[in-house]
This record gives sequence, structure tokens and C-alpha cells, in this order.
Amino acid sequence: MSNAWRDRLLALREELEGIADTGDEASAVVELDQTKVGRLSRMDAMQAQAMAQASGQRRERMLRGIDAALKRLDEGDFGYCQECGEDINPKRLEFDPTALLCIDCASKAEENATGEIRPKENRP
Repeated sequence: MSNAWRDRLLALREELEGIADTGDEASAVVELDQTKVGRLSRMDAMQAQAMAQASGQRRERMLRGIDAALKRLDEGDFGYCQECGEDINPKRLEFDPTALLCIDCASKAEENATGEIRPKENRP
């Protein structure tokens, strides 16, 4: 089964790297010479540049996650929650093979990040 996960992660990495090659043009420096480009066109180009840079950052984060998942596969830790050590539901891994946490631990982490009050039994 680990070969299937490895193949899926490698295919995902290849896809993201292919997208990165095409996205480099959009994140290029916007020329500010008003004689060549009008003000609105320049604003559009700057917005497109910002969006391309944000996409590039997300892509880099995803590539790091893929590399970490491949490392966990090599070390025999793939599919186990990094918080509680329990198995991560295979359906969760199908959706996101880079998942680090089981759904319960991910929910708790999200609650903590959003500042929601945790039930008494979940408090340290």
C-alpha cells in the first residue's frame, strides 16, 4: 500500500511543480512606466502579481508537506497522527495524503487556533 501512497504523492508533486513553471511569468515584476502601460492595466498587473505570489507560497507549502509525507513513508510513520499516534482515517488520507493529524486532533487544533472555548473535558 505504501507504494500507492508514494506514487500518489510523487504525482501530486510533479503536478505542482508543473504549475509552478507556468506561474512564474505572472509573478514577474510589474513595470511602472506609464508611457508603456496605463494606470488601470498596471493595477490589474499588480493584482495578478500579488495573486500569483500567494499561489506560489501555497504551492511551496504544499510541496514541503509532500516531502514531509514522503519522509514519513520512508520512516514508517505515514498514516499515524502526529499528536495522538492513532491511525489517520484512510478516507482523510485519500483527500489529503499530507495530513499530519487525525480528524479529532485536527478539530482540536483548529478550535485552539480560532480561540473557541474548549469543553471542560478537553482542557489541559
